Amino acid sequence: MSKLFLKTLRDDPADAEVASHRLLVRAGYIRRAAPGGFSWLPLGWEVFRNVEKMVRDEMNKAGFQEVHFPALLPREPYDTTGRWTEYGDNLFRLQDRKGADFLLAPTHEEMFTLMVKDIAGSYRDLPVHLYQIQTKYRDEARPRAGLIRTREFVMKDSYSFDLNDAGLDESYAAHRASYIKLFDRMGLPFVIVSAMSGAMGGSKSEEFLAPMDIGEDTYIRCTSCDYAANVEAITTPAPDEITLDGLPAAVVHDTPGTPTIETLVDFVNANESMRHPDRDWTTADTLKNLVVNLKHPDGTIEPLAIGIPGDRDVDMKRLEAVVSPAEAEPFSAEDFAKHPSLAKGYIGPGALGSDNASGIRYLVDPRIVSGTSWITGADSSGNHVINLTAGRDFTPDGVIEAAEILKGDTCPACGSEVEIARGIEIGHIFQLGRKYAEALDLWVQGEDGKPATPTMGSYGVGVSRCLAAVAEATCDEIGLCWPREIAPADVHVVMAGKEGGPQRVAAEQLAADLEARGLRVLFDDRVKVSPGVRFKDAELLGVPTIAVAGRGVDADVPTIEVKDRQSGERSDVALADVVDHLVSVCTA
Repeated sequence: MSKLFLKTLRDDPADAEVASHRLLVRAGYIRRAAPGGFSWLPLGWEVFRNVEKMVRDEMNKAGFQEVHFPALLPREPYDTTGRWTEYGDNLFRLQDRKGADFLLAPTHEEMFTLMVKDIAGSYRDLPVHLYQIQTKYRDEARPRAGLIRTREFVMKDSYSFDLNDAGLDESYAAHRASYIKLFDRMGLPFVIVSAMSGAMGGSKSEEFLAPMDIGEDTYIRCTSCDYAANVEAITTPAPDEITLDGLPAAVVHDTPGTPTIETLVDFVNANESMRHPDRDWTTADTLKNLVVNLKHPDGTIEPLAIGIPGDRDVDMKRLEAVVSPAEAEPFSAEDFAKHPSLAKGYIGPGALGSDNASGIRYLVDPRIVSGTSWITGADSSGNHVINLTAGRDFTPDGVIEAAEILKGDTCPACGSEVEIARGIEIGHIFQLGRKYAEALDLWVQGEDGKPATPTMGSYGVGVSRCLAAVAEATCDEIGLCWPREIAPADVHVVMAGKEGGPQRVAAEQLAADLEARGLRVLFDDRVKVSPGVRFKDAELLGVPTIAVAGRGVDADVPTIEVKDRQSGERSDVALADVVDHLVSVCTA
């Protein structure tokens, strides 16, 4: 360590939001280079390469073959598939000196497809399973949480090419099994949840999430069955429709001083003429109508109105997953000025819908079925309407899955209650189908001699993100706690005595003997650093086993203190036996 390019920090970096970011910087593994971009120092790069090696090992064991593409790619293939436009502001675009358009690859479906198109000509050449480990670039609007959400990151992306859907199912299952082995090997807890494909396209899609409170992905899991899904992929069970016969008429009421859903409900429950005949009104009986602008990749803006039960808010991630590749933005004061039929704060279905005054498309939550009655805005300031009934008093243009999911909601699979958790996405697998093959004219000669279009699967693992997830999952309040296969060393040897003393002699010999036995050793031989700093650095750096040559070296029977970094357990091992002991611990 006296020669290692390393500087540890006692204080947390000001911009660190999560433990992994804070500790990776303090331990001298990474440094911020730009918003969403990080440089790797020697220890960090060693850990990164260990994670990368694990990914490569599992891919190779499964029989997948490694290739490598450039990160700087021409525009044309992405124009052909439509993604030059669809990626919108998330794409880094640039031009060369001749004015030709290029992009920094956010993902490589087009390039894999073109490579197989160039090589494979017959059904006999299939199936093909290719992967690469490559840097990706996405212009994240809000990079955060250190390595977890960045603009430049390393991903393993692999692709399968099969002649038919049965082959795709087999390839998908093979990648899924490989991912399970990989994340088990990393020591990462994970759940597999149903997901949406987003800009990737395709049908079946699943995410591998490491359950953590700091994760950006929200998912639900059933309390009774094994159903789990990212919130973007959840389908809300719709209630049965209600007959319209005999339902009370809709009545408009003056409702002053009701700026929120809660104050509105209190107001109507307190007024006899507005009370529900059987019970108190609740926030779930109100219909909240919100208007957003959809910004499409081609630059066009489309207003969209969304109706949801008033006990919920719009989940912007769910909304954007549904309207992708468009992006959703709240209506501004200028937007309301352009649509005078919309009474801000009192918007009701009467002003919404393609055939109504505003001409704004109106989509509602699946719970808003024919015969359900609502309290909602009456399209005039200070007024609400009670018992406005879907299917009788208004008809929306369609349904949309945009409302937030709440604990206790109904499981789509079994009808039990669900609970909500958060996680870090560490892997994502897709059945892409023939979208890219058809767009790029990939075909092979089929068994019948006729042209056949292969079907594709896409499978990603965030390599740098996995490193951050492992750090987040295993760290404690004093530092990193790496699993052995990921750690930068097997043993951290600490010399706790003075220069030239018996402790240094014992530590140097121990480090040399351990290396001779094939272990990776980090040796703290620094002489101008106090023992206290050395001990704190050993705990901060997170090597799984710490061996301290301290006072025990001077004992009648010389000993070395051995500490397990994760459990904190300590033991004094005779100097004569410590090499065998540590080899046994590190190779168990």
